[in-house]
Amino acid sequence: MNTGRTYFVADLHLTDERPAATGRFFRFLEEEAAGADALYILGDLFEAWIGDDHDEAVARDTARRLKALSAAGTPVYFLHGNRDFMLAGRYAAAAGMTLIADPAVIDLYGTPTLLMHGDTLCRDDVDYQAFRRRVRRPLVLALLRRLPFALRKRLARQARAGSESAKAGKTAEIMDVNAAAVAEAFRAHGVRRLIHGHTHRPGRHALLVDGSACERWVAPDWYARWGYVACDATGCTLQTTPL
Repeated sequence: MNTGRTYFVADLHLTDERPAATGRFFRFLEEEAAGADALYILGDLFEAWIGDDHDEAVARDTARRLKALSAAGTPVYFLHGNRDFMLAGRYAAAAGMTLIADPAVIDLYGTPTLLMHGDTLCRDDVDYQAFRRRVRRPLVLALLRRLPFALRKRLARQARAGSESAKAGKTAEIMDVNAAAVAEAFRAHGVRRLIHGHTHRPGRHALLVDGSACERWVAPDWYARWGYVACDATGCTLQTTPL
């Protein structure tokens, strides 16, 4: 039991093709998250999400496990990532998850804490930011969800291939957060703690924003490793372990 503790995970990228990550996540739900005050999933729970009729077995199994965790008393919150931004209310209800906006500010044991997926902080990746603005428009989302399942599946494969090809030509700095964007996020929301994912660069970063000490926590991805950010009344810690 982990009463008095809240967990944050991101970038699990679950798919039927990566059973090791799926199995580790299910054990995490049973061994760490069970009995916690809350579990927050900060985007990219799945490698790709083509709609709430997604047909991978991992989607059904994950919904069942998350629903059981929620039913046992641990609230589960989901914030969209860049891979699963089409996840909607039907799947969230099946998984017992509450959808939250990106960004969101929560009261975490008395400390206002900003939650984000983290992709909007990567301002230097201009091409991605333009793509994100296009596909997140409500009309575009509505149209995408109405496309035939087979077409959505093909478009998702093409998008993944295009994303990998584009990343190969970008520097590590372009794909990391922009310092000015981070500072603006702290200012805009009046907080001193930020937790996000997306960059696959887990760590704790201490910084000063307008003379105030702030901290930025980055949750790990679940490829070669797995882990989470865990917070309680004394503060936060980062856990990473080889997968």
